[in-house]
Amino acid sequence: MLRTVFSRQAQLSGRNSAFAARSVLLRRLLHIETLTTPNDNALKYLSKDGELLQPRGSKSIVIKNTDKTLLEHSKLAETLFVQCPGVETVMIGDDFLTVNKDSMVHWNQITPTVIEILTAHLSSGAEAVSPEFKGVQEEKDGGYNINIPKFEYNEEEEEISELIDELIDTRIRPAILDDGGDIDYRGWDPKTGTVYLKLQGACTSCSSSEVTLKYGIESMLKHYVDEVNEVIQVIDPEQQVALKEFDKLEKKLSEKETSA
Repeated sequence: MLRTVFSRQAQLSGRNSAFAARSVLLRRLLHIETLTTPNDNALKYLSKDGELLQPRGSKSIVIKNTDKTLLEHSKLAETLFVQCPGVETVMIGDDFLTVNKDSMVHWNQITPTVIEILTAHLSSGAEAVSPEFKGVQEEKDGGYNINIPKFEYNEEEEEISELIDELIDTRIRPAILDDGGDIDYRGWDPKTGTVYLKLQGACTSCSSSEVTLKYGIESMLKHYVDEVNEVIQVIDPEQQVALKEFDKLEKKLSEKETSA
């Protein structure tokens, strides 16, 4: 009986050691490429070995360090925020992760830990978010449906909206994904011709995002769709507050320069 127990324990110990060795080997083999973005405070971490965080082609998931409800459904994001002070937002793509940081924190303080966490996550095979994540994200209390316009379309207007969505998905989104960002189509107003979009990831606080929006996306959509008159970015309440405070600061600095 004791021999059987000891034998079983030895087998289990051997299997555990083999599993641990395999995990270490996988971590060594996985290669994460760090890519710069147009935003100095955002970096893109790309899986180069075919390992995926989400099914290929999935819409990116954005989680802020203040999204306590969402963090309960993403161990990966929670770990990043806990172990990487200064990280403000993470965007989970299909084969990449975009990290937005506080401007006062240097990337040397963040990147090694991000790569270690991401490598461990990919080698574990765990899900980036729980199956319940999407439902929680869409709840009103999550803040993700705030400022999102709602439109009702007739058959012709529905076709136009679908064309805009298709153009964004096939012509615009791939280039934005390359830069560590993403774009979400939120609707087209048939009365005014206004297209509402949500920029995510590296695009969120990028100084060139307005240029991209107006001279890139807007120009292309107006070229292909006569019914489009302008493109407007939908921003979260937190971003609205931050922009207002930034405007106040710029105004004060301008007044000081004038008085001097």
